[in-house]
Amino acid sequence: MVHNLSCRARHRPCGNATERRSYRYDSPENKKWKLHSTDQVQSVALVENEEKTWEACKELVSSLNFTREEADGMLGKAFGWVHSPYWGEERQKEVPKNEGVNAMLEFLRSLGLSNDDLHKLLKKFPEVLGCSLDDEVKLNIGVLEKEWGIKGKTLRSLLLRNPKVLGYNVDCKGDCIAKCTRCWARF
Repeated sequence: MVHNLSCRARHRPCGNATERRSYRYDSPENKKWKLHSTDQVQSVALVENEEKTWEACKELVSSLNFTREEADGMLGKAFGWVHSPYWGEERQKEVPKNEGVNAMLEFLRSLGLSNDDLHKLLKKFPEVLGCSLDDEVKLNIGVLEKEWGIKGKTLRSLLLRNPKVLGYNVDCKGDCIAKCTRCWARF
């Protein structure tokens, strides 16, 4: 027993693995640092009309080979119900519109992405569903084509590798403004 305490005091692992784990991760200091970004969508009282709209959007997303729970979580991240580092603190909670989600998916398909590609893209960057189609996504595709000459198969490959480029809406040009998850400097 004394040996175990001395090992803990020096931060050296000793004893069995579960003992180490309980010491490291169950201490009061560590409990306050739990990650909550993967929490499920908060249950809120939605108006019946909003609930139907949410369910319709969930059906659209689940048609891309996602479970209903995964689709629910993706919509939550995209529309501010679940915390996402992409949005930071500025995203207001909103109920997704069926037309907006459908328009986004159709636009992404028009770029040559198959349903399997959309599955991969949404798995990496579900927030794209909550981005403005005209003000962000189409504009960014235009930037990629005009400034970088990226289109066709190369564009498809880029979107599968780095889908967050669809949501970039800041260019600090090296003079950081602390919106790094949305900045072109990362590209």
